[in-house]
Amino acid sequence: MLNEDYASGLLDTGQGESDGLQRWQDAGSWFRYGEHAIFSRLGGQGEVLLLLHGFPSASWAWHRVWPALSEHYRLMATDMLGFGFSDKPRQHDYSIIDQADLQQGWLEEMGASRVHILAHDYGATVAQELLARDQEGSLGFAIESVAFLNSALFPEVHRPILIQKLLLGPVGGLVSRALTKRVFETNFRKIFGPDTQPTRSDIEDFWQLLVYNNGRGIIHQLIHYMEERRIHRHRWVGALQAMRQPALLIWGGADPISGEAMVERYRELVGTANIAVLEGIGHYPHFEAPAETLQHYLRFRRGIKALPD
Repeated sequence: MLNEDYASGLLDTGQGESDGLQRWQDAGSWFRYGEHAIFSRLGGQGEVLLLLHGFPSASWAWHRVWPALSEHYRLMATDMLGFGFSDKPRQHDYSIIDQADLQQGWLEEMGASRVHILAHDYGATVAQELLARDQEGSLGFAIESVAFLNSALFPEVHRPILIQKLLLGPVGGLVSRALTKRVFETNFRKIFGPDTQPTRSDIEDFWQLLVYNNGRGIIHQLIHYMEERRIHRHRWVGALQAMRQPALLIWGGADPISGEAMVERYRELVGTANIAVLEGIGHYPHFEAPAETLQHYLRFRRGIKALPD
């Protein structure tokens, strides 16, 4: 059993960061979702842990916690449609509902019967939709627990940065196609903590994932999930308030778009149990502070095992 001290050592020495983009892709596989090819990664063994990535990243964003998590769980992750190494069709109505259909169909096809979820940003909204379906009894598997990283769980306290507003607006298509790596880097750095900024190599990797397979041209289509959060707020916030499963928040408190205000809203509307705020950490806790993120998650899962049946 991997304990917390060992996990911290593993990550701090950089062993958890060994997967470059090419190695990550080489270790994956593709499956079909309708007419589209979806990239996936599997690893480890044991209880299924579904990892849901954020916008505008991909499954690779989990690579710093992947080796240690795979010591405990059967990891399952995709690059959702329009992201990373998956297909990025231009003529497609991208939606959270569609992405939840993708995840549900894949898990059911893979024979998963019980699933734990660890979700970030965009992926957390997908998790909220899966929770709503679980409560309706329309899933072919049981959701055993949910852990959220920084996300706009409550759209009323979400604070998008300027580039996000422009992409969502009437000139979003032009902004998307004109996006340069320099503009991307300038804006992407704004959502990281002051002392946990991505390196130039990190920026290059995130950028390559974004532009792979002509992805730059559809960013303005993907970002309409922010409008979906407002439209479906009652359903998705209601799913949080009605969830029966153990839940955890691991939250970067220095996140300018979904930081402390989001945590306070969670406390107000959902509850105060199992919240870990990482001071000085921005929007990507699993990338900025992988050891801390892992420690909080492992502690949470051990607590679930300790609960009486």
